[in-house]
Amino acid sequence: MQALLSISIALLAGLLLSRLAKLAKLPAVTAYLVAGILIGPYCLGALGISGVGFHSMHEIEALSLLSDVALGFIAFSIGNEFRLAQLKKIGKQATIVGIFQAVVTTIIVDIALIVLHLIIPDVLSLEAAIVLGAIASATAPAATLMVVKQYKAKGPVTDILLPVVALDDAVGLVLFAISFGVAKALKVGALNPIAIIVEPLLEIVCSLGLGAAMGYLFSLCERFFHSRSKRLSVSIAFVFLTIALSMLKFNIGGVHIGFSSLLVCMMLGTIFCNICDFSEELMDRVDRWTAPLFVIFFVLSGAELELSVFANGMIILIGVVYILSRSAGKYSGAYLSSKMAKCDDNIVKYLGITLLPQAGVALGMANMVMSSPELGADGLIIANITLFAVLIYELVGPMLTKIALLKAGDINPEGKTSARHEHAKKKAMEKQA
Repeated sequence: MQALLSISIALLAGLLLSRLAKLAKLPAVTAYLVAGILIGPYCLGALGISGVGFHSMHEIEALSLLSDVALGFIAFSIGNEFRLAQLKKIGKQATIVGIFQAVVTTIIVDIALIVLHLIIPDVLSLEAAIVLGAIASATAPAATLMVVKQYKAKGPVTDILLPVVALDDAVGLVLFAISFGVAKALKVGALNPIAIIVEPLLEIVCSLGLGAAMGYLFSLCERFFHSRSKRLSVSIAFVFLTIALSMLKFNIGGVHIGFSSLLVCMMLGTIFCNICDFSEELMDRVDRWTAPLFVIFFVLSGAELELSVFANGMIILIGVVYILSRSAGKYSGAYLSSKMAKCDDNIVKYLGITLLPQAGVALGMANMVMSSPELGADGLIIANITLFAVLIYELVGPMLTKIALLKAGDINPEGKTSARHEHAKKKAMEKQA
């Protein structure tokens, strides 16, 4: 009962606040995040009234399965953007931009935080500065995709944006593994090449392999069903199955092997959309089914943001430096690489702004660092700074993405059309006919 009550409150809070966001011309995803903060343990939840909001982080964590499922479907949707016909046009450009901007961001954040470490060595260690630089490379695909879908964005910037965001996960994993390995080596005085090079590369290869295999099986299974409802059910079942398999972890000869659920589900969507003839129609149906799931996901994301990080002045100082240097890295990296790849002028101008949102992947990296015994207290510093940055980026990032896509001409200035008005217009035309 408590779980169902929490889910229904989260869904209704997000939807109600999205109406206010529309009046303020803000993306719906921003409203969902704010709704989460309002019903979270630091606002309404702090009142302790039964049935009103989330009273503790434990209550939010109990619904983490919903977040895992939502991220899987988000990655699956992004994978459907990797169609061969489209990749032939922008594949090379997306690869150059995706890799270059991530590396540039890491370098710029590393430099800024290492300088800050020299100023306040007692607060920010060299190891923490190196790891935060790698975490900065990650971009949140969820918030970006939601803005694109809400405003039905279409154009050069949108076409390259989703592949670049998808590549961020793979590049970010490698950069993080290398930086994390170097930080641990500095702390304990021993270098582990397996943890630094072999394991992250294995994770990427295994994730892509598992996603490709599941995508092929998915396409085979769909051929046995002809009704739309059954095809939709098979699609949901396969995404669920893929998410579950991506959670597997095991060791072979001292080498840790795991999977990135984002990469696995992206590959599932990529293989499916390139093999299945009716993938576009089916994806449209899946999008309708997942709409409430995404609302719940973002409300929960807002509820689990740790507002307590604002109580520490030094965390705010380091967080501000991190945010400014990461923003500079994303924008300059995207600007230089898109110019180098001879992209459209609007891509050169506005792509960097759309890469600012940061959430799930960065928080996952921070949690991994926090649970590492080698870094000790530095893990908590890294987690708090990442939380602070995510809070700011998730509230401001979607709005900046919308503005950038609007200026690039990928969003119609008139915005979304009401479904109710569209229905009334259709009925009026039928009567006239």
